[in-house]
Amino acid sequence: MTKSLSIKSLRKAASGMTLALLAACTTAVSAAPIVMYRDAGCGCCLKWADHAEKGMDRTITVKDEANMRARKTALGVPPMLASCHTAVIDGYVIEGHVPAADIKRLLETRPAGVKGLAVAGMPIGSPGMEYQNQTQAYQVIAFGADGQSVFTNYN
Repeated sequence: MTKSLSIKSLRKAASGMTLALLAACTTAVSAAPIVMYRDAGCGCCLKWADHAEKGMDRTITVKDEANMRARKTALGVPPMLASCHTAVIDGYVIEGHVPAADIKRLLETRPAGVKGLAVAGMPIGSPGMEYQNQTQAYQVIAFGADGQSVFTNYN
């Protein structure tokens, strides 16, 4: 005896499987690791990595890089935005002491034309650069093929 299935029930089953597959893919993307490149002698990089792991609930793989300038160039980091470490997450480049909240917003919104985010230099009070409750103003800059723009201001 064969059981007949209506087109309606087949569509319902297919859309249920599609939703399950999408949920699995979303979970896999949200759990994508972060790879951070740094000069082996830099200590603030590890402090930033700790901040990012906690703030984003993701694993960070730290790789010591002998030639950071070449790595940054290969990843497309604008020289004027360079900092001490460079991370890659889900196809985006994160340069320097970018707060985890900004990285999360980037991954959620995925703005057109943005290749990554950067905090130029090493501003006191940025993640990984905490010092005696002191802070200095800095900007998180979005960069890409269309140029640069302010993503977030911190005062």
